Amino acid sequence: MNRFCRSDILRILHISPKQLSGWQRAGLAPVADEFSFYDLMQLMKVRDLRAKRVRPAVIRESLEAMQKQVAGMENPLIEASVFSFGGRLAFRHQGHAVEPVGGQFLMEFDPVGAVVSAKVHPIKPCETAADLFVRGVTLEEHPSTHDEAIATYHKVLDLEPAHAAAHINLGTLYYNRQNFKAAEEHYRRAVAADSHYALAYFDLGNVLDETGRIEESIAAYRTAIQLAPTYADAHYNLALAYERMKQPRSALRHWKAYIKLDRMGPWSVHARKQIARILEAEQIKIVYRRPS
Repeated sequence: MNRFCRSDILRILHISPKQLSGWQRAGLAPVADEFSFYDLMQLMKVRDLRAKRVRPAVIRESLEAMQKQVAGMENPLIEASVFSFGGRLAFRHQGHAVEPVGGQFLMEFDPVGAVVSAKVHPIKPCETAADLFVRGVTLEEHPSTHDEAIATYHKVLDLEPAHAAAHINLGTLYYNRQNFKAAEEHYRRAVAADSHYALAYFDLGNVLDETGRIEESIAAYRTAIQLAPTYADAHYNLALAYERMKQPRSALRHWKAYIKLDRMGPWSVHARKQIARILEAEQIKIVYRRPS
């Protein structure tokens, strides 16, 4: 069983130390220095739910209720398919959709909560998109198996074309290979699959920035922040983008937002220097413009 240290978790999930600590305090992650592969998978689900603005208390309450309702189920986020609707969580398990807190079976819902009439036909566990996705995440850990990871994520999308997380991970693999066209395609498909997925907009902003479309990247970062106001990395990258657009006051607003979210991290040092530089430059402008 693979073991992951804290820095591994932060790197793989693209989250901040503050986010991980908050999830640990909320009981959504083990308080430990090392994490198992299944801890990683649970945290990935937590990250995605938080990106959809599902509150930690709701996640914890739903997990506890699901464990009580289904005997022997230890980890509902991994053992069942979860989706959010109206700020609540529901799980698909053994062909049924259930809202565990209220103890109600639901009509079949799609991932964004719209009622559909198609009947669910479960396929064998070894053939599910979820299993393939887990395999893809494992293969991503080793550069020598990245080609296999890409092929595995494409198999996920063959089964579930609107699998937003698979599009995100596939886009990132292409991004790291500097295949920006393919990366952008998958980030955009992630946005189309889930318009409330803050990480998708953030990653789309990165590839737009990388390819010189700064104004479009700003729009993507701003959407990520609208969906997740405490998304520190989105504030940081948005500040950088505004700097390149020669809009220091707009950049200043997001540098300040960033240091409130990351007070001690290495990038906060750079953010503080940028704040000081902009404030000094603005003060010089004021003095220069003051009438004699």
